[in-house]
This record gives sequence, structure tokens and C-alpha cells, in this order.
Amino acid sequence: MERESLLTILLILFGGLAVQPFAMISLRATPDPCSRSAERRAWLHLWLPVMPALTVAAWLCGWALREPDPVHGHVDQWVLIGACLPFAVVVWRAALRALWALTREPFDADTRVCTVGLLRPQILFSPFLAKTLDDDMIDAAWRHEQAHARHRDPLRIWLAQLATDLQWPWPSARQRFGTWLEALELARDDEARRHGASGAALAVALLRTLRQSSSTSRARTSVDGSRLDTHARLTGDPQALQRRIDRLLAPLAEPYPASTRALKSFLQIEARFVCMLMAAGVFGALYGAPILHPLLASTF
Repeated sequence: MERESLLTILLILFGGLAVQPFAMISLRATPDPCSRSAERRAWLHLWLPVMPALTVAAWLCGWALREPDPVHGHVDQWVLIGACLPFAVVVWRAALRALWALTREPFDADTRVCTVGLLRPQILFSPFLAKTLDDDMIDAAWRHEQAHARHRDPLRIWLAQLATDLQWPWPSARQRFGTWLEALELARDDEARRHGASGAALAVALLRTLRQSSSTSRARTSVDGSRLDTHARLTGDPQALQRRIDRLLAPLAEPYPASTRALKSFLQIEARFVCMLMAAGVFGALYGAPILHPLLASTF
């Protein structure tokens, strides 16, 4: 079998086996007064079930770098394909949804103000919405979207949707994605307020945006109830509207020193995970063939 074909099959098979058990785990979000720290924690919770699969993928890629093409050995390709077929359905579904999210038109009647662009974020502001807002509301909405653009949130949302779709059909994955989206909007609200935006003005802009977009929101919902957006929106999750408005009308909380230490620890966790992926790739290049060939021969 060709090396690339076998690598693809093994990625789907072993990656699916690594994702599905962890996708069932329900991770409880702990309260955090710092919105930015809460967003980072929700981001890590969203990716934790996918980390074993990424480690396996790095190991297999390291193995493929040293493996001759075609792969020698007795490998029944049809047995392999049949074994990975259930996971292939999940992967293809995630890939098609990701492509559809990239090709869809973001600025329609439902998208009044948003940040678009995976690599070069840009802010789109509907002039029809701007006519219904005063200067303070426009400034607050603009600063909110600037916060999205600074953190490249459209790219992060797209990656988060892809990671969530790879954990389909478990509802806990969708819950983690929704928790992160709510934490993301709260963090960008607080960042906009720290840059001079008025919380009350942002709350009114949010309500007026929701009022204009409510008539078309159902048309932009997928069959299984999940939204397929690659752009950061001012509105966020409608179910979290009350909590978000209450936070905008409350005084802006000062950052805690403990939250700053938590942010540094999150960055350290992410750096360690990148190092772990690199180590898995090196391990696969050095010891992948002695481990994988007997496993394939004995299993299939």
C-alpha cells in the first residue's frame, strides 16, 4: 500500500479511537472573576479531548517520514478501510462543515457587525445598523470587534468548530464549545471596556443588533442545531444574553494577581503540549516502524 494512503487510514483509525472516549467526558467549568482567565480555561477544556488524537497523529507523521514508499509488509487495506469507516464518517463530516464555513457569505442580513478573516481579520459594520446607534454605541461595538481582531478570533472559532465536529456526536463536546463562545464574548466585552468602551452603550448595541437579526437567525442554523460561523459576532449566544447584559451593566472588575498567574500557567500548558507533539513526532520517526508493523500484522 502507498505510504500516504496508509498514513491517512491510520490517522483516521487511531485518531478516532483516541478522540471518542475522551469526547464523552464532561468537564465542569469553575467560576473565575477574570473573564480572560475563564476564556483560556474554556479554550483548554475544548481541546483536551483532542490532544490524545493530535499526539497520535504526530507520532504517525514521524513514522511516515522514515517509512519507505510503498509500505512493505502484509497489510490488508480493505480490512483497514472497513475498520476506520465509522471514524471516517466523522472526519468527512467535520471537513465538509469546515469548508462550508469558509465559503459561506458572512455579511448578510443577519450579520450586522462582525469580524471576518482567518489570517487578516477585518471588521464589517452594517451602515443600516449604524443609523440606529449613537456615537457611544458605535464606538463600543467597534472596540469589541477590535478586541476580536487583535486575538484573531475568527481563526480560533473556526479551529474550535473543527475540533468540536471531530468529537461528534457527543453532546458534551457541543457544550464545551458553547461554554467557550460565551466566555470569549465576555472576555472581549471586558477588553473593550478597558480600552474605553461604555458597558451600557455596548449592552444597548447588543440588544439592538439582536432585535434586527432575530428574524433571520433561524435560517443560519444548521440541521443539528449548531451554528457554522467563522466570524466573531457581537451578539454571541442568545441563551447567555441575560448574564452578558448583567455583566456589562456592572462595574468593570479589576484583574486579580491570581488571574495573571493563571494566564501564565495556561501558556505554559500550551507550550508543553507543543513540545509533547514534537517529541511524539521524533519518537514515531525513531521507533514507529518496530512498533507499528508487528501491530498491523498481528491485528489485521
